[in-house]
Amino acid sequence: MNNAIRDLYPTRGATEVAILRQDPVVWSPPGASGPVAPTRLQAYEREGFLTIEELISPAEVERCRVELDRIVNDPVIRADERSIVEPKSEEVRSVFEVHRISKVFAALVRDERVVSRARQILGSDVYVHQSRVNVKPGFGASGFYWHSDFETWHAEDGLPRMRAVSVSIALTENFETNGSLMIMPGSHKTFLGCAGETPKDNYKKSLQMQDAGTPSNQALSTLANRHGIRLFTGKAGSATWFDCNAMHGSGDNITPYPRSNVFIVFNSVENAAQSPFAAPAPRPPYIGARDFTPVR
Repeated sequence: MNNAIRDLYPTRGATEVAILRQDPVVWSPPGASGPVAPTRLQAYEREGFLTIEELISPAEVERCRVELDRIVNDPVIRADERSIVEPKSEEVRSVFEVHRISKVFAALVRDERVVSRARQILGSDVYVHQSRVNVKPGFGASGFYWHSDFETWHAEDGLPRMRAVSVSIALTENFETNGSLMIMPGSHKTFLGCAGETPKDNYKKSLQMQDAGTPSNQALSTLANRHGIRLFTGKAGSATWFDCNAMHGSGDNITPYPRSNVFIVFNSVENAAQSPFAAPAPRPPYIGARDFTPVR
């Protein structure tokens, strides 16, 4: 556990605690240049997310979908520890570190339409803390329960501050019914420190079904009553950037319509991962990177 750096966001203790955010949401100074307009940056600061209706073109979506099909159907990749399968159907649920597995997704990570927004929000160069493809095939793919990513990245990966941003790029249409992303707007201003110790090698279970780091029903009800819940839909090629501490989740997909997204986490090079703040050891680097080389 991390004893060298002051812990601004204690979690995984005896009780659940709510702490006001100690960090900026937008780290770049007012008036700094970048692709996000000032009014939209202000909305991101207030609500914790930013949407783009068409980030990549239909031709680029198709290239990514062909690559996604190749990845999830490659028996070598499926057998790799970076592939996570559904506990019941044993279909591929997620594949991590896709920017190292695939040249197509490596190019997407470096695309200025993607990385420049992360640099603007975080006010510095950035590196990839995590990348993955999330696959939700129809007829029963399970969802992701409510959580703050930062709570896990702080507790188990050692990110000291809230200076990371995620982008989810839709590779299939996201309907209201096929397990789309839900966020509580404004919830990123409150850190929820969860109760309970982190089990050894918790990632082996949590990537299939989260337990440690899960908020209580009472805390979730309080946040939902205060902030509401926003459901994100959009065509393939649309994208949502969201703050690392935004409370979010997604439901099961019991429709016939698959939902697949590529998910990239950018962290500031000035916020590099340290020792975990509430776990016996850091997660493997394919889940929480220990290579802090800036994206170029």
